[in-house]
Amino acid sequence: MPTVSMFYGIIISMYFNDHNPPHFHARYQDYRAIFSITGELLEGDLPLNKKQLVLAWTEIHRDELSANWELSKNGEDIYKIAPLR
Repeated sequence: MPTVSMFYGIIISMYFNDHNPPHFHARYQDYRAIFSITGELLEGDLPLNKKQLVLAWTEIHRDELSANWELSKNGEDIYKIAPLR
């Protein structure tokens, strides 16, 4: 699963040609979660402070996440997205 971004110990990844709805995977230590590109928690969980960081990052980078989703659907390479700073 290609890593799209990393910040504060959180790893954000997207699968190539994954199922709908458009989403990404977030990992932090032993926690796993799947978020829609609109910021909805679809599955799993993260500690509250890490979930809030992921949601803030999602808001800032929604257009880039959507572009990566389209690239992956077309079998093209996705690109890295800036971390939170």
